[in-house]
Amino acid sequence: MRDAVASRATELTRGRVPFVQATVVRAQHPTSAHAGDVALIHEDGRIEGFVGGSCAETSVREYGLRAISTKEPILLRIVPGTVPGPSDEGAVTVANPCLSGGTLEIFLEPRLPAPHIVVVGDSPVGRALLALAEPLGFAAEPADGEDAAPRQDDAALIVASHGRGEEPALTAALLAGVPYVALVASRTRGAAVLASLDVDEELRRRVHSPAGLDVGARTAPEIALSILAELVAERSRRQPELVVTRTALDPVCGMTVPMVDAAPHLDLEGRRLWFCGTGCRDAFAAAPERYAVGL
Repeated sequence: MRDAVASRATELTRGRVPFVQATVVRAQHPTSAHAGDVALIHEDGRIEGFVGGSCAETSVREYGLRAISTKEPILLRIVPGTVPGPSDEGAVTVANPCLSGGTLEIFLEPRLPAPHIVVVGDSPVGRALLALAEPLGFAAEPADGEDAAPRQDDAALIVASHGRGEEPALTAALLAGVPYVALVASRTRGAAVLASLDVDEELRRRVHSPAGLDVGARTAPEIALSILAELVAERSRRQPELVVTRTALDPVCGMTVPMVDAAPHLDLEGRRLWFCGTGCRDAFAAAPERYAVGL
């Protein structure tokens, strides 16, 4: 199981698919999970692997989705009963009234693809950008200006082609909504290139030209460094959009449950109810009148 999960994690990483790796770091007896058990949580709440039964999965799913959104790791403590106990910085303790075993501690590590940069131009600055990007945590890819196909989820498109294919690459990046678009050129030539773009003035103003922070750069590596520094500064100014997953209360046990299709649910009189696991869902389905008070 662990080898299969590891292979799947490698596959997702290569495909630039975000996920959270959940690893059991402590399992107090009696419990079905063991230290070292691993699972992957997808953005839609699906879980591959095993880190405990369906009741434990509910909390793993909820806080795994939170880790993807915040991009911060979480140590999740799941304790049996109804009293969660204290939480520390970087750690969350939740109570699970359905948990039949002992306390579980699970480390939730978001595995997010490195920000992707498209570099247009086989120039000294272009090659320096490709060389410096990886040590700074970016995934850089060279492209030809005529064939560049930037995507909205790209972090940047930087044109350093000295007049070759500049207009189509810049236009494609602006129309795709790439957040950082830059042109390596002098002020005079850069202004002429931007004026020739078939986009409105608001989009033209989004192009950073001359590219990079004014740090007195002269050599190609220095210019590349100034561009990447500007990119880092721009990214730090933009607050990441947190995707908050809506939650509901399990009508049987009262646990907080993420409202995602991967979580157990049941439709009743035009309303969808969410459950921590199949046990609570089945109990509700067998006697809804017992639990429907207040719904």
